Amino acid sequence: MKIGLIGLQNSGKTTIFNALTELQAEVNVFSNAKAEPNIAIVEVGDERVGKLTEMYLPKKTTFATIELIDFVGLSAGSAKEGTFSSELLNLIKTMDALTLVVKNFKDDLNGDVSPLNDINLISDELLLFDLIFTETRLERIAHQFSRGKKTNELVFEEKTLNRILDHLNENKPLRTLELSADEERVIRGYQYLTQKPFLAILNSGEDNFGNGNGLIPSIQKTHDVIEFAGSFEMELAQLENEDDEKMFMDEMGIKESARNRLTKFAYEMLGYISFFTVGSDEVRAWTIQKGDSAVQAAGAIHTDLMRGFIRAECFSYEALIQAGSEKAVKSNGTFRLEGKNYVVQDGDVLSIRFNV
Repeated sequence: MKIGLIGLQNSGKTTIFNALTELQAEVNVFSNAKAEPNIAIVEVGDERVGKLTEMYLPKKTTFATIELIDFVGLSAGSAKEGTFSSELLNLIKTMDALTLVVKNFKDDLNGDVSPLNDINLISDELLLFDLIFTETRLERIAHQFSRGKKTNELVFEEKTLNRILDHLNENKPLRTLELSADEERVIRGYQYLTQKPFLAILNSGEDNFGNGNGLIPSIQKTHDVIEFAGSFEMELAQLENEDDEKMFMDEMGIKESARNRLTKFAYEMLGYISFFTVGSDEVRAWTIQKGDSAVQAAGAIHTDLMRGFIRAECFSYEALIQAGSEKAVKSNGTFRLEGKNYVVQDGDVLSIRFNV
């Protein structure tokens, strides 16, 4: 899973990145936006992986991961001014979701804050990126038509893009446009920005964290939102003493780390679940879409398992914890053999039988 952090310049975006990754990327409100993004891989916090490790004592434990990319700060006019190079724009298009960091703290440099206006500004910029791309693509199709290359596929693409253009011109993101399977297919490679799942991070100060006075419900009318105290949580992420970290978190009323809160929220927003493979060699969490079948889960592990799938040996994490051991699971009737069409549930423990 790849999540892109975007936001206005000086919104605390890199501060949030540091809080999530425990890294120390340079944060300087006075510097110009740099061209290169910050990139990190973070583990998805899941206490079930720890419990399974305690039970199986494997040589290796592997958590699910999320790739976080902190992109250059945007401003009004970024789409037209080419703030994103073609390389960076192609990278941002590969994101599974976009996370907008919106400023909710005061500083001497920028004065008053207006989170709702900032969200609207960035949303408009993303929409403009999509508008410019659509118009450019339609111009290229028209050029091909003028050269006599008027195929049925291009005609259908032109019709689809004109429908998209009308929707964007109404200032509506593409995630609100219902497309047919054929329309989805013809634009899949374009990876429109406003078609991606969109999450807002309200980056509050220590003095106003948890006291939004109706701000969060206002944002929730149009976007999923989660609140962080960015600077405070960046400092927390640098602490080595867990007791000190817990004490400061309790003082702020923070129950989990920024990383754990974001990864759980992202899983819920994107419709992801985790299943596990266990054994003396490795305990590992795997990420799939909610509703995926056993054979699709096998493919997440290795294509050979998907190709030669026979059966999935299956039991739930909850059944394992309740029984106390895998042996007890097998003896109490909660151990199952499932076929390729079985819909995997969050927390399932799977072992794939296959033959290639």
